[in-house]
Amino acid sequence: MTASGSKGSTGSAGSAGGGKARFDDIYDRPDPRAYFTRLAPLKYEIPAHAQPVFRQAMAERAAFDDGHPGTPAVLDLCCSYGINAALLNHDVTLAEMYERYTSPAAQAMTTAELTAWDKEFYAGRRRPDAVPVIGLDIAAPAVAYAHAVGLLDSAFTDNLEQRPPGPGLSRALAEAGLITLTGGGSYITARTFTALLEQVQRPLWVSAFVLRTVSYGPIERALAAHGLRTVLDSSRTYTQRLFADPREQRYAIAAARAAGHDPAGHEQAGRFHTLYYASRPAAADDRH
Repeated sequence: MTASGSKGSTGSAGSAGGGKARFDDIYDRPDPRAYFTRLAPLKYEIPAHAQPVFRQAMAERAAFDDGHPGTPAVLDLCCSYGINAALLNHDVTLAEMYERYTSPAAQAMTTAELTAWDKEFYAGRRRPDAVPVIGLDIAAPAVAYAHAVGLLDSAFTDNLEQRPPGPGLSRALAEAGLITLTGGGSYITARTFTALLEQVQRPLWVSAFVLRTVSYGPIERALAAHGLRTVLDSSRTYTQRLFADPREQRYAIAAARAAGHDPAGHEQAGRFHTLYYASRPAAADDRH
């Protein structure tokens, strides 16, 4: 999923700095068909792993009395086509979404037809415990589609790596209570989190899946500076996707080692792996 970092390559997967493949072009399409078609062979699956984790985190956040009326909203960073929002708020699986968007029926539709089809589909599968979702991603076509079909309650393309939130995002952040992230830690830095934390009005929790090839330390320190305590789930890793090519695997193995991780049985076995970090204000931890 794209984020507040730079975008560049188009066409087939290119290489980001250091050897990580880039798929920028699949976020610039008017609908998610190219996204699912391209990522299906690579078995991109981190949103599926995140689905139950995010639902549990949001249930706990909603149960936390923060002194504000109404259910706090989720802010999904690097939200692209609203995949996390779809899985959080609807009775649907990632496997069903792959099947849906790569099907002959979907491939034959115009974007307008797909939009109408999706709007009806997700409305019919809306969960009774659905929560408001704010989407943030610099990929304008992706967030526009997610908003159009009802996955995102509001959508923004502010690049927080370069400038503070604009007026619209600032207003939306007043209701944010949980940040979710799946993989965007490769593209955004502590600057994005600091910009968000300086705008929120409710206690903000963070649930983040981060590749083992990058350090979460700077972001963790930025969160700590705003009173959030981060806990790493050391019990397991969560697979993200297969490597696009041998060069990407070599990069991942070296980067994981540089970050202090043993790639044996993980990156050496052919997939990116993520770690799960949960951040909450100390007061929230003390009351749960």
